Formats: sequence, structure tokens, C-alpha cells
Amino acid sequence: MKKVILTAILGFTTVLSIQAQEISKNALGLRFSDNDGFGTEISYQRALQKNNRLEFDLGWRSNHDFKAFKVVGLYEWVWNIEGGFNWYAGVGAGIGSWKYKGKYHKNLDSGSFGLVTGTVGIEYNFDIPLQISLDFRPEMYFNDDYRDGIQSDFGLAIRYKF
Repeated sequence: MKKVILTAILGFTTVLSIQAQEISKNALGLRFSDNDGFGTEISYQRALQKNNRLEFDLGWRSNHDFKAFKVVGLYEWVWNIEGGFNWYAGVGAGIGSWKYKGKYHKNLDSGSFGLVTGTVGIEYNFDIPLQISLDFRPEMYFNDDYRDGIQSDFGLAIRYKF
């Protein structure tokens, strides 16, 4: 009888530890970031396997001189640190458009751009269906008129898991 109880407890503990390390199937929320102007993104994550997921972000940015809109897709690998803490890294690409709205120039300008990006971050998954994450994304833009070269993007995201 002791062996049966011990085996049941061991099996139950194993199931719980496996569940704690899996990423949520879907997560939807907001990502707030600062990359030459405060930006907000609608962020969606979709799990592919136990430790891999896709992330799609639809965002907009603005500062005194311009407004920009972008869509970014990322492929991410996720590793469990302990309990609800995970860290992740990934690669991706995106496209967007921008509009110059300078105060002192009569000629307004607009255009489009492409970018490639990477990401590295840490996230915490609460026992309730809530996830919070902090990440860093170096983004390399391809457009001389909007921005060219590598830009740093730090973000804080809050997502609902389902």
C-alpha cells in the first residue's frame, strides 16, 4: 500500500512539474516600448510545441516629428528557469509605414520600411491566466528616410493566457 501511495504522489508531482514548464497555447495583450518615441503594440503569442512559439505584434509609435506603424513576426524558443519564470530568445522580421509631420516644414513626407529583429527576454506566468514579460529587441531597419541601421527597443508586456 505504501508503494502505491508513493507511486501516486511521485506521478502527481511529475505531472505538476511538467505543466509548470509548458508555455500557454495562446496569449493576447499589450506590449509597451520605447524606440525613439513611446509605442504600444497589440501582442499575440501562439505556442507551436512545448518550447517554441510564434509572436505577432501590431504597433504604432509617435514623437514630435513622425508617426509610424509596424507589424512584426517572431519565432521564439522558451526555456524554463524555475516555476512560472521563463526566459526566451528569438528572431523575426517586420514591415511598416511612417509619416513625417514636422512643425517647421511645409512638405510632409511618408514611406515604408522593412526590418529584421531578434529578441531576448524574461517572463513570469502567474497561476491566474496572466503573463508579464520584459524584453530587449535590437531592430535593423532598411530605409534611409525613416531610420537606417540598428535601433534598440525595450518592452514591457502584459498578456492574458488562454
